[in-house]
Amino acid sequence: MTETPDLDGIDAYWRAANYLSAGQIYLLANPLLREELRPEHIKPRLLGHWGTSPGLNFCYAHLNRIIRERDQDMIYIMGPGHGGPAAVANAWLEGTYSEVYPHVRQDEAGLARLFRQFSFPGGVPSHVAPETPGSIHEGGELGYSLAHAYGAAFDNPGLVVACIVGDGEAETGPLATSWHANKFLDPAGDGAVLPILHLNGYKIANPAVLARIPEEELLALFEGYGYRPHLVSGDDPAAMHALMAATLDRAMDEIAEIQRAARAGDADGGAARPRWPMIILRTPKGWTGPREVDGVPVEGTWRAHQVPLPGVRDNAEHLAQLAAWLRSYRPEELFAEDGSPVPELRALAPRGERRMSANPHANGGLLLKALDLPDYRGYAVEVGKPGTTSTEPTRALGRFLRDVVARNPADFRIMGPDETASNRLGDVFDVTDRVFTGERYATDEHQAPRGRVMEVLSEHLCQGWLEGYLLTGRHGLLNSYEAFVHIVDAMFNQHAKWLKVTRHLPWRRPIASLNYLLSSHVWRQDHNGFTHQDPGFLDVVLNKKSEITRVYLPPDANTLLSVADHCLRSRDYVNVIVAGKQPALDWLPMADAELHCARGLGIWEWASTDGGTDPDVVLACAGDIPTLETLAAVDLLRTEFPDLRVRVVNVVDLMRLQPDREHPHGLSDPEFDAIFTTDKPVIFAFHGYPYLIHRLAYRRNGHANLHVRGYIEEGTTTTPFDMVMLNDLDRFHLVMDVIDRVPSLGGRVANVRQRMADERLRLRAYTREHGEDDPQVSDWVWPY
Repeated sequence: MTETPDLDGIDAYWRAANYLSAGQIYLLANPLLREELRPEHIKPRLLGHWGTSPGLNFCYAHLNRIIRERDQDMIYIMGPGHGGPAAVANAWLEGTYSEVYPHVRQDEAGLARLFRQFSFPGGVPSHVAPETPGSIHEGGELGYSLAHAYGAAFDNPGLVVACIVGDGEAETGPLATSWHANKFLDPAGDGAVLPILHLNGYKIANPAVLARIPEEELLALFEGYGYRPHLVSGDDPAAMHALMAATLDRAMDEIAEIQRAARAGDADGGAARPRWPMIILRTPKGWTGPREVDGVPVEGTWRAHQVPLPGVRDNAEHLAQLAAWLRSYRPEELFAEDGSPVPELRALAPRGERRMSANPHANGGLLLKALDLPDYRGYAVEVGKPGTTSTEPTRALGRFLRDVVARNPADFRIMGPDETASNRLGDVFDVTDRVFTGERYATDEHQAPRGRVMEVLSEHLCQGWLEGYLLTGRHGLLNSYEAFVHIVDAMFNQHAKWLKVTRHLPWRRPIASLNYLLSSHVWRQDHNGFTHQDPGFLDVVLNKKSEITRVYLPPDANTLLSVADHCLRSRDYVNVIVAGKQPALDWLPMADAELHCARGLGIWEWASTDGGTDPDVVLACAGDIPTLETLAAVDLLRTEFPDLRVRVVNVVDLMRLQPDREHPHGLSDPEFDAIFTTDKPVIFAFHGYPYLIHRLAYRRNGHANLHVRGYIEEGTTTTPFDMVMLNDLDRFHLVMDVIDRVPSLGGRVANVRQRMADERLRLRAYTREHGEDDPQVSDWVWPY
């Protein structure tokens, strides 16, 4: 039996949160209106979003009652991220804000600081931000709230994630897909998500789509998604409090029953997929704010979205209206003489870590445990003579990940858009299944309610799940086709920004890194064609702060294993690994691979002909196919110009190319100059767009000597070698580049250059006639 809700107390808490939310937008001084409100008490620039804040505060106050009465472990995700005033207000009311920021005390002076800092130079953002205790979802992440909520709930059987979905963000593609996450939630082993769709009618200037469809259609939509929707609608506070309290009790009882039945059932999770509850909350936009301003309706319209009274400093009528609005919350009843919340309000907040603003799941580094990783050396590929045997690199990685999964059955997951097997990671299915709680057929393989692999054909949903999982203290990996990871460019941006900010918040503990494995990459998408050929995600990643991003291009299986182990152990980074799934030559024994990865880049002496002296030319490479073509070019150069001194440099860690003053992994100028020289031509074969290497190395002494070959947006359905020829990355073109840039080669160069060009033509003709590459190319191995 639940207690009879103290609706008057909930209303008082709501009024206090609303007062604090409005005060943050407007007040520079006089925080408790203990003197007449004057223009100098108002901020010179009025910034913030009022419209969604009352609804967010309404939900928060009611959920606090649920937490207290049921001792419920719960976190709160605000999808309307610009409801920042509400997030800060509730954290301050609960006392967490003052604990994290002691200078913002729970007294009148602290309240003045709380108001002044909001959306103010040197203060805090207007949206829900990393600086806000209790948040795992940033205000710029429109459309990702529900995916984050489900990610937080996976493997958290005692947790309920209350997720407020704004009616504007509900129109986004990522959010629309996220409603299907209920098909992946295991009631026996996971927590629960309680979505609350908040319909307040408008976005910035337009009606919200879901707020304007008939109620019958709205309910049918969510029933079709597989939910049990409950409707809470109205504008009368007393009636709405009673209805919300009853509805939340019903929803929480349904969650408890679903979990009880599943956890008492068999190992497969019991009966058919449950219908989880969700709430549709319909309230006026800007509820309890000014109803009209200058004779124009505001409450319940798009005009309430941001600042409903914009001219307060200069308009006496607006100033009086603001004073009346703020006093309507009766702050004298809510705050004691010293400015702290009155004891009755304090008693309504949960205690300790049960406060949603202090829940450790919302500061996941507090809960993070290191992965139990097997020794990656045990998965090494045997390499005798370099470049004479072949391995599918990601298949070797799959064997390693299989045992990572087995050793970490509750805090490691692999996310991917239906590509785990395609990317040659299928060995993980020896120890786990794909998660799916929907109807399963006898023809399905590795589908079960519980598992460590999560696949759905939405990169947005996969990344959102993984972010929520990481932010609540667990580990994971996202694997994707390289060309289509661009779908989550914006999500990557926001997560990188989150990490950048949290690194400078000492109370935010480090979380596991976001690890991308990009396979089925540009140079081996010859069969799928031009649409599948794009290495540009690396360019997006390199725009972010150097303290956050890492990019690795392992050239073979053993270097991939070493890189993967490093990334899974790291914290607070975004790691991008690009590795092929097709058979590739094995270059380095594991001991050499470890050393090479530790260096990040290095001279391959066994492939070089400079004898440790000053070279005539440097051939550099980054990526598996560029490495192959570079070594094949060295073979040709050895034959045609046996006296030419060639230095081969392979780059695994792309950030090593930057100066050490710009990136923690960067080489110092003397180190860079020693490896690449300052006066010799450098021919660089690169996996991605060529200008990225120039961008990284443009300050280096020898940059004028640097010539980069890479992907130049030429592609089609063709053969692997024709792909590299289309983009002038092939071995013959690299030889031509050397001829064009090494003046000491003498008079024989014209004939050799012509043969190289002719060979390109011959090999292209071969593909057109035979439909495959000439074995001279496809079967090439390192001959020395």
